[in-house]
Amino acid sequence: MASLDIHLFPCLSDNYGVLIHDAENNVTASIDAPEASAVKKALAEKGWTLTHILTTHYHADHTDGNMELKGETGCIIVGPKNEADRVPGIDVQVGDGDSYEFGAFTAKVFDTPGHTAGHITYWFPQANVAFAGDTLFTLGCGRLFEGTAETMWTSLSKIKALPPETVIYSGHEYTQSNAGFALTVEPGNAALQARAKEISDMRSRGEPTVPTTLVRELETNPFLRPDSPEIQTNLGMEGRELWEVFGEVRRRKDNA
Repeated sequence: MASLDIHLFPCLSDNYGVLIHDAENNVTASIDAPEASAVKKALAEKGWTLTHILTTHYHADHTDGNMELKGETGCIIVGPKNEADRVPGIDVQVGDGDSYEFGAFTAKVFDTPGHTAGHITYWFPQANVAFAGDTLFTLGCGRLFEGTAETMWTSLSKIKALPPETVIYSGHEYTQSNAGFALTVEPGNAALQARAKEISDMRSRGEPTVPTTLVRELETNPFLRPDSPEIQTNLGMEGRELWEVFGEVRRRKDNA
């Protein structure tokens, strides 16, 4: 059975780049392309040749490397159909319910708007991994630049419904500040308390907190836990719609 090799690397100030590689079929994709030079360095370190870029959303810190990398490699750029006019060099447009074949693997595509209006998430069920861009972070979620709280909650609910063992890669290293905020809305969550300490230790050693697993996020990420009685009580929102509770959590994080 083919294996999907995954390589995480830092780029820009707090972004992560990710390469995925199917050796059997000799294909390599960059999940987004924040910075061409960092992607090329990572490719050289692994000895891989870029064949694809899988774009989650159009923001420059996820697409700035597209044209330079495409010009040098001829790679195929896949991206969200609902913002295709804003993704440099896009060749293939995909959206909710679509699949994209990558070597021996199939990427299932979900529309996950909220951070941007056309944001998508790629889920590779055979490899047990999802690439959520700026929709879901370790202990956090993306700011609502182009969507409502209700829209983003619908998007997060799609990710919540994936198998709990799914490994989730996101686009930024925001976890330490996310943990500090999470403790302000759910301080009694013992799993969160332990995880916040673990994250602090990891960051002190310079280790990335990406990827995460869905099961850990379900236990500790306040943006996935608007049904928590403690969170609802602390926000004074007992019995409110989950998207409303989520929206208040997001509002407080924005103002933290």
